[in-house]
Amino acid sequence: MELKGCIFDLDGVIVDTAKYHFMAWRRLAKELGFVFTLEDNEALKGVSRMASLEILLKTGGVTASDKEKEQLAARKNGWYVEFISGMTPDEILPGSIRLLKALRKEGILTGIGSASKNAGMILDGIRLREMFDVIVDGNKIHKAKPDPEVFLRGAEEMNLQPSECIVFEDAQAGIEAAIAGGMKCVGVGSPELLGRADLVIPDLRKITIKQLRNL
Repeated sequence: MELKGCIFDLDGVIVDTAKYHFMAWRRLAKELGFVFTLEDNEALKGVSRMASLEILLKTGGVTASDKEKEQLAARKNGWYVEFISGMTPDEILPGSIRLLKALRKEGILTGIGSASKNAGMILDGIRLREMFDVIVDGNKIHKAKPDPEVFLRGAEEMNLQPSECIVFEDAQAGIEAAIAGGMKCVGVGSPELLGRADLVIPDLRKITIKQLRNL
């Protein structure tokens, strides 16, 4: 494969916003009268906001009308935005900047492929926007992962074929999306969860361009 582009999920790969999502969901659960644990939170990884809310409500045995669900999701998002608006470059995960610089030096395009509607705000906060050629986030897509739309759109905006791109993902739904889109995929995290990826690494610290080209 000739590697021409790398598309990164944002949350859990470049930065760890998962803790802020969890803090906001936990706060919502507390207001609804139940405890939402870190274990419960695993089921929300890589899942859209409304689908996450459904899982949360089911966990607490809470029923709500569609209108109430919209209001609950909006409240959760308000808290989350409040948390992430204070993010700084210190929160960039180890290895990210080194890898992005190495890719760009080699003329390999870089993109963000995130379901988050707040990706732009996060990238501005951590001052990393200029390191990406394209940014595809929840404002540009209609289908959540495991649908490959977010990554296919990223490849399209780079003017590349899916087969010329590698996706970096930390969630099972994202790995499935990359596979469905016909892209090679690097899982960032645990081999137990991300076993379907072409390569699984604990973080971005040691990965080399050579390894990527060999996928």
